[in-house]
Parts: sequence; structure tokens; C-alpha cells
Amino acid sequence: MASEDVVGKRSESAVTTIVNLAEEAKMASEGVKAPSHAAIFSVCKSLAAGGIAGGVSRTAVAPLERLKILLQVQNSHSIKYNGTVQGLKYIWRTEGLRGMFKGNGTNCARIVPNSAVKFFSYEEASKGILWFYRQQTGNEDAELTPLLRLGAGACAGIIAMSATYPMDLVRGRITVQTDKSPSQYRGIFHALRTVFVEEGPRALYKGWLPSVIGVIPYVGLNFAVYESLKDWLVKTRPFGLAQDTELSVVTKLGCGAVAGTIGQTVAYPLDVIRRRMQMGGWKNAASVVIGDGKSNAPIEYSGMIDAFRKTVRHEGVGALYKGLVPNSVKVVPSIAIAFVSYEVVKDILGVEMRISD
Repeated sequence: MASEDVVGKRSESAVTTIVNLAEEAKMASEGVKAPSHAAIFSVCKSLAAGGIAGGVSRTAVAPLERLKILLQVQNSHSIKYNGTVQGLKYIWRTEGLRGMFKGNGTNCARIVPNSAVKFFSYEEASKGILWFYRQQTGNEDAELTPLLRLGAGACAGIIAMSATYPMDLVRGRITVQTDKSPSQYRGIFHALRTVFVEEGPRALYKGWLPSVIGVIPYVGLNFAVYESLKDWLVKTRPFGLAQDTELSVVTKLGCGAVAGTIGQTVAYPLDVIRRRMQMGGWKNAASVVIGDGKSNAPIEYSGMIDAFRKTVRHEGVGALYKGLVPNSVKVVPSIAIAFVSYEVVKDILGVEMRISD
């Protein structure tokens, strides 16, 4: 009898749960309306602002971006880049102005849709998480906590990164090739086709796992720290940095810089491993790609853990932070410019919308 009572209670609880879910779904469906023209325009505005912000910020720091990747993967038997200043001078001397921006076109082609999807996904994820949080707490005035913002930022980063990952892989390879490379990728589509034919479709997602793991602290902390800093400055108004509910462009730039610094430092070792895994299997990159400490041949990795193990064993823990200096110099203005550009473009598009109305 006791067991029958337990089963009966569990069944009743399950039925009650199902009924409650059905009622909530019914109420939600009744509240759904076709999106208005204003809502559609708002979506397009977010996508356009995110894309423009990403393109502008990456172009501004393209030479540092290329140097960072070269430092991450260069062959340990043929050191050409010994630091930020020396590396930039070497690129300028051997490849000229064009070499400073090599791979930037591919990077912009990737980062524009990536940033557009990332910013849009963050706004939509934030709205959904906030709605769910208010439903659970019963407080209609509740606001997103830093932890919830971290979750929204991580979701946005994973979605955007996964959608454009093959372009990131070929962008990395195009960036490290030089005029003396045995063969050349002629562009995004040629590189995608070559990798697909010579290495198989799975090769387009080499290094995807450390990228996903790295997205959580990198993008998540970027958004969480940036938004939390803005809210704190508006509420406390220290040193007169906030006027009413608005922050100046310089203050927003500072918030973006702090957010970018924290995010990139935590996630950097994963970025190094991702980039090295992306280069694995590229037979014509022996003169550029990192060796195993014994030969000039590029090293192969069976997975993320294997890549960590071999990197530390052959080159030490410091190898996980190769290129950190130019990346630090690069990421602070890059992230800051991206956030400020995003909000400025949104404001401009918002003004245009009101004028057209």
C-alpha cells in the first residue's frame, strides 16, 4: 500500500506539472502577435549595428591581430617574430603595408556576420532570460544579475562562433601564409574548397571545442562586465562620469576596455590551442606552423587535451601565452571600439527611424 501511495502521489504530481505547463503554453501562445514593422526594423538595426561594429574594430587593429596569430603558431626552429615591435617591423620590412593587413578582408567577411549574430543573440537571450527570471521570482521589476548576463553573453558567443567557424579557420591560415609559402590560398572560397577537398569536411571545424569552451569566459565576461560597469556608473555616478542615465563615449570606451582585458586574459590559453589545432594537417605550412621541438614538420594533435599536453611538454607553460602582449594591446581598443560603434550606429539608425516616421 505504501508503494502504491508513493506511485499515486508521483503520478498526481506529474499530471499537475503537465497541466501547468500546458496552461502556460496556452497563455503564451495567446499572447503571441505578428511582429510589427517597428519590431522588424529593430531586429535589422541590431544586426547592422553589430556587423558594422565588428568590421570597424577589427580593421583598426589588423596588424596586431596578424602578429598575434604568427606568434601563436610560428615554427620554434625558425623564430622570425620575437615581440610586438620587432614583429611589426619585420612584417613591414618583408611584406610592406599589404602584409600588415593580410587576412583582414577575410577577417572582416567573417567578423561582420559573427558580430551581427552575436550582438543580436545577446539582446534576444537577455530578453528571454530576464522574462524567465521575472516569472520565477515573481518580481516584474527584477533586472539581470551579472551571472545571468554572463549566461546570455556565453550563449550569444557560442551561436555566433559556431555559425562562422569554418571562415575563422581559413582566415587563420590565410593570415599566416606569406609570399614565400609553397602554395597560396587565393581567398575565402578557394581556401574553404581546398580544405574541404584535401582534408575533409571535419577539418573545417578543427579546434572547435576549445573555441566553445573559450567563448564562455571571453564573450560572457565581456558582456557581463561591460553591462555591469555601465549600470554601476549610472547608479553611483562616481566622479561625475554619468549624467542622468547616459554615459559619455569616453566612459563607454573605458568600460569596453576593462571588459575586453578581463575576457581575453582568462581565455587566452584556449585561443592558442585552438589556433594550433586549426593549423594541423596543413601540409604546406611547415615553414610557418609550430614544430614538435625535434623536426621542422608541423605537429598533429588528436584533440584538445593532446594539444595542451604536447605544447606544454615541448615548449613549457609560457607557450600558452605566446602573442599575449600584442593581443592585449589589440583587444582593449578592439572590444572598446566595437561596443561604442555598436551603440553609436544603433542611435543613428534609431534617429533615422524616428525621422522617417
